[in-house]
Formats: sequence, C-alpha cells, structure tokens
Amino acid sequence: MPMVQTRRRFLATLSLAGAAGVLGPPRALAAEDRLETTSIRMPKAIDMCMAPQYVADELLRAEGFSDIEHVEMPIDEIAHAIGTGRVDLSLSYVSQFLTKIDGGEPVTLLAGVMVGCIELFAQPGIRGIAELRGKRIGVPKLGAPNPHGLVSAMLAHVGLDPAKDVEWVADAHRVQLFIEGKVDAIEMVPPESQELRDRRIGHVIVNNALDRPWSDYFCCMLGANREFVRKNPVAVKRALRAIFKATDFCASEPESAARSLVDGGYIPRYDRALQAIRDNIFNKWREYDAEDSVRFYALRLHDVGFIKSNPQKLIAENTDWRFLNELKRELKA
Repeated sequence: MPMVQTRRRFLATLSLAGAAGVLGPPRALAAEDRLETTSIRMPKAIDMCMAPQYVADELLRAEGFSDIEHVEMPIDEIAHAIGTGRVDLSLSYVSQFLTKIDGGEPVTLLAGVMVGCIELFAQPGIRGIAELRGKRIGVPKLGAPNPHGLVSAMLAHVGLDPAKDVEWVADAHRVQLFIEGKVDAIEMVPPESQELRDRRIGHVIVNNALDRPWSDYFCCMLGANREFVRKNPVAVKRALRAIFKATDFCASEPESAARSLVDGGYIPRYDRALQAIRDNIFNKWREYDAEDSVRFYALRLHDVGFIKSNPQKLIAENTDWRFLNELKRELKA
C-alpha cells in the first residue's frame, strides 16, 4: 500500500509541475513510431547529479517502457558499462565519458543535463586553486578522469603544471586524510561534500556550478551505447524526453523530487537530497550548448594528457544531437 501511495503522490506532483502531458492517454504518442524496444537498462549509483534519472521511472512508463532495469554500480563505472553494453543509457560526468570514448569505447553523447555538483575543498589558509602549488591533493586513484583529470584541468587553467607543481596522494581513504590534515585538498560531490560542510571541515575553493569557466558548461551529460542508439532511435528519443521532463521536475519541484529519491531508496536523508537538488543546476539543458561543453572539456583533458583524440574528431564521431534539438522544440519552457 505505501508503494501505491508513493506512486500516486509522484504522479499528482508531476501533473502540478506541468508534466501531465506525457502521462496522458496513449493517443498522445499516436503520431510517433512504435518503440523498437520496451526495455531499458540504466545504472543505479549513489550520486545526486543523477537525480533526474532516478525520478524518471513513471515518465519512462508513460513513454511506453514496461521493463526498466536499474543496475547497481559505482559512479566511475557508468561510462564503461555503457560502452560495453551492460546498460543502455545514463547520465554521468562528461570527463568520464570522454576518456572512455578516447579509449575506443562505443559511447554516443546525446545531451547535456546538469551544470555542476563538484566542489574542491582545501585546508584553512588556502584561498584559491593557485595556492595549491607545492601542496598535497588526495584522489582515490591516479589516472581517473574524475577527480584526478578534472582537478588537473583546474590546476592547468590557473597556470600550474599538475604533473610537477603538486603532489598527488592516491588513497581510498583520502577523506580521512583530509580530516587529519594529511592532504591539503580533495574533490567531493554530494552527499559526501555535504558531510564535510556540516562538520565544518575545510572550505570550498572551486565550485563548478558557480565558478567560471566551469559553470558555463555542462558537467553531467547523457550518453548511450552506440549500437543501442542505432537500433532504437524512437526509444532513445522517448527515454530522453522522460529524463528531460524529470530534469524540469527537479528544477521546479525540488521538495517533491527529493522525497521521490528518499522513497526510491536512492538517498536516506531528505534534507541532504533536497539541498543537493537545490544546489545543482537542472534548468539549463535548453540553454547551454552541449557541443561546446564537449569541446571545452575535451580540450582541457587533452591539455593535461588525459585524452589524445582531436576534440573536433571526437565530436564528429561520438555525438548525436538530433534528439536534443527535436526535444528542445517540443518541450518549450
């Protein structure tokens, strides 16, 4: 009974938020071609950047998907899981997508969704990223696109050489090292970043949702397995439509979206879910240029040696904006 009540509350809230159009009678989709598949597999990872994907199930069902599978995995495995066909489509960090594409994995980027949720914390007395020269930066492992690659790009942006001017400390317990003052900076995302802030440990010197140039580009993008896109263009468009409507829902109804995340078991604490949704920027998918975001991050990662591909070649061969452009016209604000 509680599950039924949760579903009814979610549907009612979506209607109030203006998403009722896709939840209407089947004739609303009659003008479109039939779905090539009614099944879709998406990852489930504890990462608040993916909130729209987690509240989209009812919208996906309204689009005709009857078999929606959520495959549990760490956030840093998502791009590889898409490339290998373990899942079909997902949100993830653009830096992770680009390094996998550069390595030859068949991933197609489809749209930008969210601007930023990444924060670089530093110890007291460090006022900005340029002051990390000679400091120790904690990362889970070396060579990963995020955080090692992204923080390297941030360092290079202010004129530091990430290979020479800082010391990288690869340790799975980097947060504890930061708490103990044994590293000078770490990159964090919600809900872990919220815990540091609640405990008044360190302070933020870069927030990619607020600080330029990072805040001018998408941080989180939608990518899909290339073969899945080729075989199922109608399904891909409908899946994107559901996720875009869920994105609008997060932006316009953060309280209800946060409650849905808690009800769905994606995050245990409502207050942290609500704060993360409010802090992240989910209302720019119509405005920001997805291709510019790919180019920006590809150039930054290329400059610090994390990808080798020519950014323009990468865009030409591994992006497909037709669904995004169609949905921008259909889903006008």
